[in-house]
Amino acid sequence: MELATPTLLTERLRLRPAEDHDGDFLWELMSSPFVLRYWDEPPWREPSRAQGFVDRSRSAASEGSGARVMVERVADGARLGWCGVSSWDPTFRSAELTLCFGEASWGHGYATEAASALLDWAYEVLDLNRVQAMADTRNTACGRVLHKLGFVHEGTLREDCVVEGVVSDSWVFGLLARDRT
Repeated sequence: MELATPTLLTERLRLRPAEDHDGDFLWELMSSPFVLRYWDEPPWREPSRAQGFVDRSRSAASEGSGARVMVERVADGARLGWCGVSSWDPTFRSAELTLCFGEASWGHGYATEAASALLDWAYEVLDLNRVQAMADTRNTACGRVLHKLGFVHEGTLREDCVVEGVVSDSWVFGLLARDRT
């Protein structure tokens, strides 16, 4: 079943499908060791990964497994990051939330605003009961965003990631439809 990636507007943001012209921004974002220091894979080393990201975003929509959107500021069109709902399982009515924003956008509430809009869409269109999110335990800012969205910390996966020799733990968060505010 194909799943049309939405275009959503909030007070300050536009969420839209990834396009080929997003490549330079995606390369800059996803190749940054600082931005990806808590990510579950190393920063990109090949610029071609950007086109692969766009292609995988389109594939997820065409396969019906999720939706990934670019996030840009309405006022000036600046791209800030991306967020996505993936691993959609219509039988279990569940999915996973992922997000990544550039350093210049941190601390302005953009991640919370964008993820909230995407979650509103996902719960309505996909008839979700549960969304899960994970964050490296060192990434307290991501934990705060998830709490603001209503996610509940459900546990810690000990030493579940090894990225370039660095072992880390991950928090698991869950958001149930009945708990959304």
